[in-house]
Amino acid sequence: MSPTLELTLDLMARRSVTPADEGCQEVMLRRLRALGFEVEVLRFGSVENFWARHGKAGPVFCFAGHTDVVPTGPLEEWRSDPFAPTIRDGVLYGRGAADMKSGLAAMITATEAFVSAHPEHRGTLAFLITSDEEGPSVDGTKRVAELLAARGERIDWCLVGEPSSERSIGDTIKIGRRGSFSGRLTVHGVQGHVAYPQLAENPVHSLAPALAELTSRVWDQGNEHFEPTSFQVSNLNAGTGAPNVIPGELKARFNLRYSPVQTLEGLKDTVEGILRKHGVRYTLEWYVSGEPFYTPSGALSEAVREAVREVTGTPPRLSTGGGTSDGRFIAPLGAQVVELGVVNASIHKVNECVRVPELDALHQMYFNVLKNLLA
Repeated sequence: MSPTLELTLDLMARRSVTPADEGCQEVMLRRLRALGFEVEVLRFGSVENFWARHGKAGPVFCFAGHTDVVPTGPLEEWRSDPFAPTIRDGVLYGRGAADMKSGLAAMITATEAFVSAHPEHRGTLAFLITSDEEGPSVDGTKRVAELLAARGERIDWCLVGEPSSERSIGDTIKIGRRGSFSGRLTVHGVQGHVAYPQLAENPVHSLAPALAELTSRVWDQGNEHFEPTSFQVSNLNAGTGAPNVIPGELKARFNLRYSPVQTLEGLKDTVEGILRKHGVRYTLEWYVSGEPFYTPSGALSEAVREAVREVTGTPPRLSTGGGTSDGRFIAPLGAQVVELGVVNASIHKVNECVRVPELDALHQMYFNVLKNLLA
């Protein structure tokens, strides 16, 4: 059994459903301390984080990731216990297999191999690990990044171990992400009897024309690096449960995944303008989950592309698709940010899995990145 597989199994057996860590970080820290890393454990509320460094000079290369996983979902739909990692036909099954305990294990074993081969490597090799990526993402990487910024510490290059690959290991890397802007909408009406609609105001009917315009709108065309902005309703609730009552209120949640051609103020003005145009009486609260970031071609992206090519023989495709990641908190530190990990087809699903050979391939890719940048 390879060291990367062995460590992956250890981490996966720990029930670290967000924001719990269940000792995952201590397993990682023991190995980093043995290599001479200076470690800073940072706990905020119920969230475990750590910042670890090997070296004192620049440039600073950082591995970033998370030990928390999403809930299992229906246990009866799993073919095996999600926290008893199981290998069947060369595939490793269990919660966190792809997102992202295999990535964490490959980071550690690649670092062990690299520091052993290059104990006096140039620059600084760092880790920023949290247990709050799958949850609110308030007391995790965001808080650590704010602390580093306040202390004047910077990260030059960051590799986030999120599962970026689509069909085979290393076929895709992320060089940015769209922004995420959410709204919590309350539409105000007047409750009444369905037989006397003239004495009531149905908020469902009030919102319908505006919602049709918002969902059919072409917000933009994106640009050469980013997909177009999209608008999606995630929750919509109204009604008392009785079939003869017009509701007095409607509540909805929606999200805009937006490209850099948009601004937060512009999106807000457009949404509220459409609501007002259709005469909707509303209250609206806005939340920014993350602003878009993009890493242009440079030392990090070239080192990662070459690291992948050395393993697969083919350079990866560059993408900014998918959801948000903690890279959105690290990029404002002035860092170039790239995401490279295993295949993401099963993440957050029942029977999450990863092909076992991907673990050692990812280990080698991470080792190559370190060699290309810090040797």
